This record gives sequence, structure tokens and C-alpha cells, in this order.
Amino acid sequence: MKKILITFIALVYFLPLFSQEENHTISGKVLNDANDVPIENVHVVNLNQVIGTVTSETGDFTISVKVNDTLYFSYLGFKSIRVRVTNDWFTYGDIKIKMTELGIALEEIVLRPVQLTGYLQVDAKIIPIYDDYRYSISGLNTGYEGGQSQPSALNKVLSSVFNPADFLYNVFGKRPKQMRKLRQMKSDDNIRNLLHSKFDRETLMAVLQLEKLDIDEILNNCNYSETFIRTANDLQILDAISECYEEYRVLNRGRN
Repeated sequence: MKKILITFIALVYFLPLFSQEENHTISGKVLNDANDVPIENVHVVNLNQVIGTVTSETGDFTISVKVNDTLYFSYLGFKSIRVRVTNDWFTYGDIKIKMTELGIALEEIVLRPVQLTGYLQVDAKIIPIYDDYRYSISGLNTGYEGGQSQPSALNKVLSSVFNPADFLYNVFGKRPKQMRKLRQMKSDDNIRNLLHSKFDRETLMAVLQLEKLDIDEILNNCNYSETFIRTANDLQILDAISECYEEYRVLNRGRN
């Protein structure tokens, strides 16, 4: 009798622990907090497992999770939110997630067209020229941008040739977990589609646990121009960081 009682107590105690380690497919609905209207195409990312999905026309979504995973919800014009997965989600079924709309005040934009005179020698001096060149170094996986927006590009190229592993180690060596997530992000089509339409770096910051300044610093150390850093979409930024990380791995392997 005692053995049966002990076994029962052990099952009651340990079963919840085992269930937390298991993957579950959960469902939910995303609504506009102002009017409870479903929001379509909200991107939902599991920050722990680095997988993503989008909401349907009715605001519904399903995603694989474990207990204590964090889901990240983002949609243009709405405040991004994080929701932690608890056992209540499994107990009560579908959960309603409400997102708050942002008030965005657009600044006035003045378009200044180039006034051409019709004289080639004069117009050649008027038309702006963008010198965002990209240098390629044999043996490395990526190139190096130069031009007016990156006046020290040549020095950075030379420093990368003569001492390439040091500056990359300082960038990536202390972030092994984030870099593993970086590779996971590249393999998930839903996340790639999300990043292709975004320019705010928010999802990258959430998954990689980095600040925007950290991302800018990584790209700057990898010799990407200020123009690229400022104008690229989040998918291009992801690929740029990934290329630089793969370069670091090659150089660091040779260094070790």
C-alpha cells in the first residue's frame, strides 16, 4: 500500500514537470484592443524555439510551444507585445490577445527634384552620385562597403585582412546563444517573410536579445556602410549579420 501511495505522489509531482518539457500546439486569436476586430497577418514568433506563424483573416493562429516559452506579436501600426505561455493556455483553450494601435505622426516630406539644364557638362555636376562601393576579399564570405557614407572603408578592409579575427571575436564571441538563434531564424520561412516587410529591427532585437545600437555596431564592425544600415529591411540585416558570423566562425577556427 505504501509503494502505491509513494508512486501516486511521485506521479502527481513529476507529471507537471514532464509536461513542461513537451511541445504543445496552441491556438489563439489576435484582436484590436480598441474595437475587438480581428487583425489579419499579425506575425507571431516563439522567441525560445525561433519559429513563427501569421494570423488568418479571422485573427486566428496556431503555433508549437512549451510552457514558459515567450510569444512575440508584431504588426505594423500596433505596439508589439510579448506573452508568456502558461498552463492556463492549455487548460482554457483559445486565448484572446489584444494589441494596441499606435498613433503615428508623419513629418512633412519635401521632395526636391533635380533641375536639369539640358547641358551635359552642367547636369553631370548637378545629378547626385552615390559611391556605395562594396569590396570583395578572396577567402572571406562577405564584402566591404565604401563610399561617402563609409569614408574609412579602405582602412577597415586592410585591418580586416591583417587582423580579421580580433574584431569579429569581440562582436560574436560573447553571444553564442544569440548566434544559434540567428541560424534558426534563417531557416524559418515565416520569420523570413516577416523580416522582409519590416524596417524597425524590433523582431531581430527580441529574438537575438540585442539592442538596436548593438545591431548597428555589429554591422559597422563588419564594414557595412551607414547607408545600408539605415535603409536595409530586417531580412537584409539578418543576412548581413549571418554572413559576418559565418566569416567569424571560419576565421576563429583557423585562429584556434
